[in-house]
Amino acid sequence: MNWADGKMRCCWANPKNERYIRYHDEEWGVPVHDDRKLFEMLILECFQAGLSWECVLNKRDAFREAFDGFDVEKVCVYKEEKLEALRNDPGIIRNRLKIQAAVTNAQAFREIQKEYGSFSEYLWHWTEGSVIRETGKTSSELSDAISKDLKKHGMKFVGTTVVYAYLQAVGVIWSHEDECFCRQEDEIG
Repeated sequence: MNWADGKMRCCWANPKNERYIRYHDEEWGVPVHDDRKLFEMLILECFQAGLSWECVLNKRDAFREAFDGFDVEKVCVYKEEKLEALRNDPGIIRNRLKIQAAVTNAQAFREIQKEYGSFSEYLWHWTEGSVIRETGKTSSELSDAISKDLKKHGMKFVGTTVVYAYLQAVGVIWSHEDECFCRQEDEIG
């Protein structure tokens, strides 16, 4: 693939979408410990189910506005009027079940925060704070276990493939491909 800047990237990154390139270069695979960012990425990954990440990423700003900056406390208490507004918002993915799941997942997210002190503590305890390095997968024993546990906590749209993509997005799993400049720089640094 020909990249304007001459850097090789993972095959999924669209060289014609600047937002996607920035996401790949600056966010994907970078360890996240901030609960607000972890919540944002969880909600966005759930909306991605059955769609492309690029579609969701292109609507990210609209999602941030529609979901009150991904403030978990606000999302937890959305009432029918707000849900209806979301279902009619052309800037986001207007799937009724996914919108409802965002509220359900926010409530479960908050309960996990209470139980563990933070969602970050919960998420990173699965690897004892370590980053897992692997490529070429869409699920693993780790994503299977976390998916099962999130479902036990009441979350929706958190199948093993969605959870695996989430873990990659927030840096629990680092999956840059062999030819990717991010991998090359990591191995040098």
